[in-house]
Amino acid sequence: MDALLADPRRGHPVAGFGRAAAALEERLYGDSRARGAVFTGVCVGTTAALGVLAERSRRPAVRCLLTAATTWAVLGGTSLAREGMIMARRLEDGDLEAARARLSHLCARDPSGLDADALARATVESLAENTGDAVVAPLLWGAVAGVPGLVAYRAVNTLDAMVGYRSARYERFGWASARLDDLANWIPARVTGLLTVLAAPVVAEKGAREAISESWRVLRRDGAHHPSPNAGRCEAAAAGALGVRLGGANSYGGRLEVRPELGDGRKPEVKDVRRAARLSRAVAAGAVLAAAALALGARR
Repeated sequence: MDALLADPRRGHPVAGFGRAAAALEERLYGDSRARGAVFTGVCVGTTAALGVLAERSRRPAVRCLLTAATTWAVLGGTSLAREGMIMARRLEDGDLEAARARLSHLCARDPSGLDADALARATVESLAENTGDAVVAPLLWGAVAGVPGLVAYRAVNTLDAMVGYRSARYERFGWASARLDDLANWIPARVTGLLTVLAAPVVAEKGAREAISESWRVLRRDGAHHPSPNAGRCEAAAAGALGVRLGGANSYGGRLEVRPELGDGRKPEVKDVRRAARLSRAVAAGAVLAAAALALGARR
């Protein structure tokens, strides 16, 4: 369903959750970790409880349809790859202003002043990291915990995107959401890295064996260098698979972050955006197989 329809443009359940969470934030906000923990607990706990109630039907057909619909609602792989292709077309056309305006669909990085190659790097990094968040993690959580796992994970990830920033407003209040997201993604991020290694031949500029070997080498060497305990695994494996070097200086709302470089290749170029989108699709396909095998094994 996700491959055929992508995300619904109107009435998306995740958007509805975001609006409800924003309304609750207005009531509970305070510059403290305790208030942030209460906010996170209420949002995630309520969502998980609704998932448990929704899955209580004794009719297998109803549970099957509910699981399918929920999985479609929480997945974002097709929309993610499409955003990558939109960026690729705009960069290939030389329309930097349109590409800068579109970058916000992928990440919170400040696009003003970025040239084509810098926009390409931002897109490649976002595709690599978000493949784990938007595809691999929800599938794995759904495989082990069903509908409650699907909706609870998406709630956690959405809260991290809303308040999990090291800004003046969210440094303390968003701490619980950010840490819970790190925990929820710890295993999925590493699975994403391994799936990226296996999918490396899809975008190999050399031989398939060399691509797998390079992706694995960069993942093992550089995966822990990223400030995030999880994003570095996804990005390092992608850097090795694509034969590029990721990382460097990034600007977020006037705040500059200099991240370690991942990989030994050349800097990403416009042509690498399409390759990164293709790699994301291949990793998503591998995640479907892995989740199905995990669910079957858990059931047995």
